[in-house]
Amino acid sequence: MQVKIDVNPASEQWGKKALISFNNEQVKIHAKSTALSSIQKAARKLRNQGIKEVELVGAEWELENCWAFYQGFYTAKQDYVIEFPHLEDEPQAELFARIQCGDFVREIINLPSSVITPIELARRAAQFITEQASLFADESAVSFQIISGQELAEKNYQGIWQVGKGSENVPTMLQLDFNPTGDENAPVLVCLVGKGITFDSGGYSIKPSDAMSSMRTDMGGAALLTGALGMAIAGGLNKRVKLFLCCAENMVSHNAFKLGDIIQYRNGVTAEILNTDAEGRLVLADGLIDADLAKPEFMIDCATLTGAAKIAVGNDYHAVLSMDNKLAQEFLDCAQTVGEAFWRLPFEELHRSQISSSFADIANIGTVPVGAGASTATAFLSYFVENYQQNWLHIDCSATYRKSASDLWATGATGIGVQTLANFLLNKADK
Repeated sequence: MQVKIDVNPASEQWGKKALISFNNEQVKIHAKSTALSSIQKAARKLRNQGIKEVELVGAEWELENCWAFYQGFYTAKQDYVIEFPHLEDEPQAELFARIQCGDFVREIINLPSSVITPIELARRAAQFITEQASLFADESAVSFQIISGQELAEKNYQGIWQVGKGSENVPTMLQLDFNPTGDENAPVLVCLVGKGITFDSGGYSIKPSDAMSSMRTDMGGAALLTGALGMAIAGGLNKRVKLFLCCAENMVSHNAFKLGDIIQYRNGVTAEILNTDAEGRLVLADGLIDADLAKPEFMIDCATLTGAAKIAVGNDYHAVLSMDNKLAQEFLDCAQTVGEAFWRLPFEELHRSQISSSFADIANIGTVPVGAGASTATAFLSYFVENYQQNWLHIDCSATYRKSASDLWATGATGIGVQTLANFLLNKADK
């Protein structure tokens, strides 16, 4: 089926303000070439009508229009074919990078947890970044190590170990260094820390079945950062970046961590477990400690961390929390430029006092009668960032996955945020 963009309105016979019309074997999308959301909606409509193979024809198909159509046409089963028009070299390469990196993120989130175990997530992430480096930089620019199982306990990565020790699929940490400078003493531009909970039962604070059904996607933060770093490498990233993925399954078993347990972290902070379903912050703490020790110019962590953020911003936005107003605004400006949806939520000093514990330095959930869940989760993380008031962004990834389709997105992972994060890294590297 050929698909063409027509800036003229459809004939009235197709309905008032119809978005698409048909003429033999050709579809017309009736939208201005800059109306990207309309193009994405049209692609969803075509998929919902059972159309699986299309050719984009006509002069209106520039980079952003092609990408908008692809976003809407994508489905988790990947049972489709799109023949794109020939673009100039640079936009053609950009489109390829977006598709490749976006598909990596969406596929790895959509795959079942029986396939994407903690160690498999770490392996696939390391392989993907290594492949990107070999294509666009130098394979030797990537070095990494994967720490798993009992070795985590021996090296005192207590958060990842405690959360993941109850599963037969051992907890794992990926420590990856992308250093295109060739100088082992080169400064680190940014450290990226991702939550990689490959399945979250809630532990002994067990989730109800409906809430658990999509918990293979609780590694969305790790996937998002990996895809974004890959896209930045494809875009010519020339500064050093470290990636830390904190991967585990949160399961119920005889040796799973329990309510009332106290975790002592390497930086001396102790945390009381009041809810085993607030496990993402426990594993991220280990990654943030390592990131902080690398002394980067700035840090970003990404996690499908709280239901509170999703309640606040819905399933269409990612939430951004930070005390660094300048850094946060730079990031939001970048998101607006590429057309991805992020919204800032509050994080202040007062939230750090709302996770008090009678038995440890902090608790792993808010302890005030009416707390801001996304903000107190960020407060927990702040205890593992020495200078938490500057050069640190926390992203609560509320738009990672959709349990049901919308007029823009199919059911499943969206890939929202990959472009913003990649462009943000490239912008900061150029300064």
